[in-house]
Amino acid sequence: MQTKHKPMTNVATEMVENQNQAFEAWVKEMQQHIESVLDKSLPPTDTIPKRLHEAMRYASLDGGKRVRALLAYATAEFCGASMEKADAAAASVELIHAFSLVHDDMPCMDDDDLRRGKPSTHKKYGDALALLVGDALQSLAFQLISEDLHIRSPQKIKILHLLALATGSRGMAGGQAIDIDSVGIPLTKDELETMHLHKTGALIRAATLMGAYSAYRQDEDKVKAADHFSKSIGLAFQVIDDILDSEADTATLGKTAGKDADDNKSTYVTILGLDEAKKLADELYTNAMAALSFYGPEADLLRHLANYITKRSF
Repeated sequence: MQTKHKPMTNVATEMVENQNQAFEAWVKEMQQHIESVLDKSLPPTDTIPKRLHEAMRYASLDGGKRVRALLAYATAEFCGASMEKADAAAASVELIHAFSLVHDDMPCMDDDDLRRGKPSTHKKYGDALALLVGDALQSLAFQLISEDLHIRSPQKIKILHLLALATGSRGMAGGQAIDIDSVGIPLTKDELETMHLHKTGALIRAATLMGAYSAYRQDEDKVKAADHFSKSIGLAFQVIDDILDSEADTATLGKTAGKDADDNKSTYVTILGLDEAKKLADELYTNAMAALSFYGPEADLLRHLANYITKRSF
């Protein structure tokens, strides 16, 4: 009896579907894992000062896509590090991100009442406590790395340096300062790129490189590839955010839709138009994938993450 073979197109489709399902399962697993790591890392609510610790947990847990943690874990695997070795890097970068959102939502900054589908931290706990929440989360991020027993001291120093640089005036805080100074001022594409390479891209780049440096030994070629990948994907993340902000509604985004445009801020959509912004996102995706072109299956998680970031509709 002659065996019937599936057409090659069907086989290829099944392979892609299987890979996508495996990646989706990995994302869910890692999201649950980092939630557990954060839960254990944050002080419990019965520890004094109880209300501050309650607010820290409110701001950090049960929400978000955890893209920065996913990048840290995927790059750690790419560079040969175990998940446990990347836990401190992944958790610390998520705490820094949470702190930035708490401060960014405050009335003196972007003044947003909604974050991750629930009231912003300052709306629930007041401005003064929200300010302290951000400060405490930032400190805890560096504490986690310094106390981690899974990585050696030279690695810790490098990871701490990367996180500090990405958080400060030459990274996220600097990008936010440029953003504040640019309200009502039309920016060029290059000026907007400079702002977002600091404000959004710096922490995404740090998350990726912190994952790489979680490995016991670094393959410098892989570190360079991951760095080039992160620069493109970090900027693509912001372009997609601007696109979603113009197309999606508040319920879908979990934050106020269209707020930047309403506040007279430049975005990739307002500068380039929607179609050109989408083309730019595609170009950045292509550049990110090209950075991994010399590598095989060991880079597949990063490839899938590039697709996850640039093709998201939420």
